[in-house]
Amino acid sequence: MPPVFGHVGTYRPGDTFHNRIELAFSGVHRPRRAGVCGTRALVAESIVLAGQYEDDEFGEPEIRYSGNGGRDPKTGRQVTGQLAVGTNLALLKSQETGRPVRVPGKVPGEYGPDVYRYEGLCRVVEARFGPGKSGYNVLSFASGRFCS
Repeated sequence: MPPVFGHVGTYRPGDTFHNRIELAFSGVHRPRRAGVCGTRALVAESIVLAGQYEDDEFGEPEIRYSGNGGRDPKTGRQVTGQLAVGTNLALLKSQETGRPVRVPGKVPGEYGPDVYRYEGLCRVVEARFGPGKSGYNVLSFASGRFCS
């Protein structure tokens, strides 16, 4: 499937998906495990707000999303610093170009397990590199809440 920037098909904010596989098949966020979909050449298409990194902050009026890398998958804690490579470069390129990024987020299901809700589009407006909660250098990306 070629990259799509902006909304995909008829999916709009508020639409829900039962799991990451359904989310991937929809095209709203294509990777089944990775939190960022994109390449440094093409910028980021989407990010998933799943709270996997200890330095993530998902609130009003902004999202602060940690870059990829250095996280222990068992504890969720940062165990090494991050580098400006791979999808971290895609997020930096998104800031540079101003292209919108799709944002689904993990939320409690209405009648059971967590689901993924499409929150909408945002723009990366800031990138920082510095010590995170565990003392390791972390790339951190901020966006204004949602632009549509």
